[in-house]
Amino acid sequence: MTLSTHLRSVADHAHLTATDAARSAGVSVHDERELPGFASIEALFSLVWGLPPREPPIPAELLRSISHAGCNVTAAYDSHGTLTGAAVAIVSPGDTSMYSLIAGVLPGTADRGVGFALKLHQRAWGLARGIPTMTWTFDPLVSRNARFNLTKLGAHAGEYEQDFYGPMHGAINANDDSDRLIAVWPLARQRSVDCSEARAEQPELPIFPVESVRSLGPDGDPAVIDDAGVWWCRVPEDIVRLRAQNPTLAAEWRRSIRSVFTELFAAGYVASGVTRSGWYRFVSGGQA
Repeated sequence: MTLSTHLRSVADHAHLTATDAARSAGVSVHDERELPGFASIEALFSLVWGLPPREPPIPAELLRSISHAGCNVTAAYDSHGTLTGAAVAIVSPGDTSMYSLIAGVLPGTADRGVGFALKLHQRAWGLARGIPTMTWTFDPLVSRNARFNLTKLGAHAGEYEQDFYGPMHGAINANDDSDRLIAVWPLARQRSVDCSEARAEQPELPIFPVESVRSLGPDGDPAVIDDAGVWWCRVPEDIVRLRAQNPTLAAEWRRSIRSVFTELFAAGYVASGVTRSGWYRFVSGGQA
């Protein structure tokens, strides 16, 4: 595929920012192509998702097939050669988009920037092949992941899928409904470029009067705010812990968020960022 001058320039820049992110995280990031590496990735994903070794999210033989088909299997190794993270993406028909199947980092390394390095490597991989967009799904209740996707990377979401995967197991999902947001990441957009340079806009919840509160959360505190046409919606600080400690309350949050998000998306709003305290920012679709 022949790239336009603009896309080639963005792709070259993406390679540089991906290299910088890997260096900052203290890892080496590359496309995995060897069977031992696929086996290590299988084991890592089982650990991250709290699944038995014989029930991995993606088995090594499937990872090998994905790589052999020309799709993306990315691995990050530290200076000791230990696998610290991995990400997998396939390419949609027509090479118009990448679809990220799964990504995870070794427990205890989440704050080192390994996940960021993995995603920037995937971004550079896609742009080098003329692919302008990446999509994936994520749980809207996991505020840490939501902030990473929408604020750190610069993706946006305007589609809500109820119980997308059906029943799920493992320590992370804890048999909760598998509702998901669809993240859309325009890889060459200026916002994505800014984010790749660690210049992401940081949304800040405005100081709001009581009349701006539209509804309370299951915990009784304000959860939905209308600030002059910009909507804000709060999710729990740690839904994984809440699921373990109070599954009934966690289920109430699921139903509440499902209702709010679907109504806002139907009205033409898009989730464009998440604050550190777990507030989603919704703007009209043209502002995302």
